[in-house]
Amino acid sequence: MNPPPKLAIIGSGPSSLYLLKHIFDEAAALSSSLRDITIFEKEPLTGTGMPYSPLTTDKFNMANISSEELPELPVTFGDWLRAQGPEVLAALDLDGGEIRDDEVYSRIALGQYFRAQYHVLTAWLVAVGIRVHPYADSEVTDMVDDPESGRVTVITQDGQTHEFDRVVIATGHYWPNHDRPQSGYYASPWPISKLLPNEGEFYNFTIGTLGASLSAFDVISSLAHRHGTFTEGPDGTTYSPHTGTEGFRIVMHSAQGLLPHLQFDQVNNFRLIYRHVDREGILALLDGNGFLRLEKYYDQVCRPVLQEAFRKDEMPEMVQRLANPNFTLLDFVEEMADKHEYCDAFEGMRTEMIGAKESVEKHRPIHWKEVIDDLMYTLNFHVGFMPAEDVLILQKEVMPFLMNVIAAMPLPSGNRILALRDAGILELVPGKVTLAENQEEENVTTIEVDDEGNKSTRLYRMFIDCSGQQPLDLENYPFSSLIKQKSVRKARSRFLKGRAHNDLAKEQKRHVFRDNGQWLYHPGGIDVDGIYRVLNHEGEPNRRIHDVAFPHLTGLRPYSYGLQACNHTAAILVKGWVEEIKAATALEMDLAALTRVYEAV
Repeated sequence: MNPPPKLAIIGSGPSSLYLLKHIFDEAAALSSSLRDITIFEKEPLTGTGMPYSPLTTDKFNMANISSEELPELPVTFGDWLRAQGPEVLAALDLDGGEIRDDEVYSRIALGQYFRAQYHVLTAWLVAVGIRVHPYADSEVTDMVDDPESGRVTVITQDGQTHEFDRVVIATGHYWPNHDRPQSGYYASPWPISKLLPNEGEFYNFTIGTLGASLSAFDVISSLAHRHGTFTEGPDGTTYSPHTGTEGFRIVMHSAQGLLPHLQFDQVNNFRLIYRHVDREGILALLDGNGFLRLEKYYDQVCRPVLQEAFRKDEMPEMVQRLANPNFTLLDFVEEMADKHEYCDAFEGMRTEMIGAKESVEKHRPIHWKEVIDDLMYTLNFHVGFMPAEDVLILQKEVMPFLMNVIAAMPLPSGNRILALRDAGILELVPGKVTLAENQEEENVTTIEVDDEGNKSTRLYRMFIDCSGQQPLDLENYPFSSLIKQKSVRKARSRFLKGRAHNDLAKEQKRHVFRDNGQWLYHPGGIDVDGIYRVLNHEGEPNRRIHDVAFPHLTGLRPYSYGLQACNHTAAILVKGWVEEIKAATALEMDLAALTRVYEAV
């Protein structure tokens, strides 16, 4: 008798959580192909995920998503919080206030909720006949694929081996440990505990951050709370430094000198893969060579939807701009970025706070922001159709603008930024930052700032890279045997023209390579097909190994940020699996064909 089919999930964070949810939803269809799920988690705590774990984050770090925006789990976040006793709420700093579904709470509160839902879902799966085996404190260090036996061997840090019929890599964020604490340099903010002073001690010097994103504010919030007190009063939020912290300052470095956009009200809290265009509409845009051109997508899909959004927002000048066929996507990006650019970014945030507060409190949507979010979300799942020339534009020009818009900093966080500014604690410096090649002084990190040709040097006793998750190169892929077996390959996009890369900047040329007679561009990460099966060196999909880890996918799915993307990614993977079972064979890898699965989710 054949052993019952086994699935391994590497990682137990939100991607894993939503995989369990969709596996449960499809339990009847999967009953013949799944009997056991083993979940490997490298940390001692399962079910929370890195951004929401008390081992990684801090009670002062806010999530940027509310209960009403979270994809469905057994119980909503708001209902779970309302069901907790006084002791739990007090531990989460939530005692004494009304729990609201449109409110944003701490990352740790969200993590505790995820952990509770993780346990509910594993119990539900057991109840329908699917055994679940969680392994905490069990890092997977390698895996070996055996096409002949149809099995994958997973190897853990303690040297133990486990065999499975299918493996889903859901390891989440990856932060390489390139910290140099002796010089005060930190390659990422996580775990945030490494940045904090000892109890009763203060940092009486200036600290620098690379980036002015939500991650940077996590650092700022954690440090500020340990050096002073925020107070809510009739005149707003104020900050009072503790006695003995006179030298404590924080400087954020941002390439464009911009702060994130603020939280805004939306008509639809959930992104959809197909909202403003359906699958047939996308496929109709493909040219004779199967390419989806970015400008064509903008002209035929984005332009009319954006015009209607700006009409609703009572911005007739933008409606008029968009009516001009010569007003390109990059013109749009530049125009809207300029509207958010101020001589003083903090005063700009103060100005925008008035409109943002009105939007949230009076439920007045800002339609254009919601629409551009939707449109780029749809494009995200179809980047595989785009030529390298357009992928480069998306990466370099569109994504930085989009991430600034959809970061959607919660209003309380914005108020605290302004309070720190008013207290003389916080500064923002524009310009591109590079680490100086020669770090000559001890206990100091030297950076070089280039603000449109104006160059300067700064020294910090503590400098933290908060620029966000970068795509993982193939040589850093965590499962070396898959690389040696050529079971995985780096992501790639085809150029429209054979030698179009000759015109690229030096930094971009580093990512150009030739394979099977074609010039290709490597956007970062590894190659997967439309249902997240990894592709081998010949471009063939592997039915046994799926990869949904964001650092591995960000080249081909550049806008897979956030929990809604985790949910859709998990749904696509599971629906694809179900379709394979129905067809009794592997699904073809053609992206146009696989997008049928997208319609199903």
